[in-house]
Amino acid sequence: MSKKIAILATNGFEESELKSPKEYLEEQGWTAHIVSPESGTIKAWAEKDWGKEYRVDKALDEVNASEYDALVLPGGVINPDQLRTNGQALSFVKDFFIQNKPVAAICHGPQVLINAGVVNGRHVTSVSSISQDLINAGAHWEDREVIVDNGLVTSRTPEDLPAFNAKMVEEIKEGKHI
Repeated sequence: MSKKIAILATNGFEESELKSPKEYLEEQGWTAHIVSPESGTIKAWAEKDWGKEYRVDKALDEVNASEYDALVLPGGVINPDQLRTNGQALSFVKDFFIQNKPVAAICHGPQVLINAGVVNGRHVTSVSSISQDLINAGAHWEDREVIVDNGLVTSRTPEDLPAFNAKMVEEIKEGKHI
């Protein structure tokens, strides 16, 4: 069961929130592409300072949601703030929902979902600092380790990565959620 997953990120993503899901996806024997508005490399934020650079596998302008089985949105403060104002990134995210494909977002990652207009009526969690933003966008927010709502997986912080990764893989294995 070969799968191909897009991890949408730009400079300032929380390193553990990209690295851990990517490694977990690859442990399943699947392909995980880092997709970014930038080509070349993007730089991680590692808790309190800049982290390593990661190679971008595909530039956002050369991919389509139809090429992937699922989408992962890592957090960090800078990363989602940049992506949520990028029209091409928002269209890419929205296409996964239109195609009923699994989407997983952690920490501040759900900010991108707000601007893509896909959280209204959904049950979600996130880092607490954006909970009111999600509620204002029509989401039903709860402070839980991981929440799954019809193919959408959300978690709060890097401490939740084991549960996030497990549910993300479970939803990807299930495939499209109609």
